[in-house]
Amino acid sequence: MLKKCFSNKKFVVGFIILVPLIIVMIFGNFLVPNDPYALDTVNMLKNSSAKYPLGTDEYGRCILTRLILGIRPSMMVALGGTAISFAGGTLLGVAAGYLEGRIGAVIMRGIDIILCFPPILLAMIIAGLWGAGVINLMLVIGLLYIPHFSRVAYSSTLQVRKMEYVESDLSIGAAPSAIMWKAIFPNIISVLIVQVSTTISNAILLESGLSFLGLGVQPPTPSWGQMIGSARGYLNVNVMYLFWPAVCLCLTILAVNLMGDAIRDILDPKLNNSF
Repeated sequence: MLKKCFSNKKFVVGFIILVPLIIVMIFGNFLVPNDPYALDTVNMLKNSSAKYPLGTDEYGRCILTRLILGIRPSMMVALGGTAISFAGGTLLGVAAGYLEGRIGAVIMRGIDIILCFPPILLAMIIAGLWGAGVINLMLVIGLLYIPHFSRVAYSSTLQVRKMEYVESDLSIGAAPSAIMWKAIFPNIISVLIVQVSTTISNAILLESGLSFLGLGVQPPTPSWGQMIGSARGYLNVNVMYLFWPAVCLCLTILAVNLMGDAIRDILDPKLNNSF
């Protein structure tokens, strides 16, 4: 499996971009050149210099330092929210697909209702009611993407449910819970892994959008979306203030999407010869 991953060019490109970002996220406190909260009123909105390699923001704070630390809340929210949605969505989807009947119909109709609303609109409503913060954002994103995992798990379960090994377990009187998690779940995990990569990139983008609107990570804690939101008012003074967090955000989402596409290609034999 590992050999197939590193023979896929998309996976390698995504890996090369993503691994340094993860290292920065973990060891960011040891890599920052300046205090992320220190104000320097003499050097506000300055271009790059020896002391501030990427310049300063409207309060004279080091942009490079805040970029390094800004990845942490975005990735924490994305990974935590994806874990919640994976667990909740898989549980509901597998249960609805296996049980079918009235219970399955009720679960899936509730999922369909949530899917009718744009994610950013629901996120704004829930974040507005619960308040901002990393933990609340994890819960918001986790709840928003449960329907996506549920639909994938549901459709995959319907396909697997009629397979011979499932019928065999039924014939020997295995409990429904044992069939769902020992016979069905291991055989749909590959599809769910692809959904995980898609959800992580969407969650990063959603968290950045909420922070941009002031409903995400709150100042003075740095966040890429928050930095983009602050920088839009200073484009005429220092365009690089907007450029750097936007580039970091784009590269992160690109890397996650590339790795997700590569994993899909590897897990699907029909796509093994793709780029």
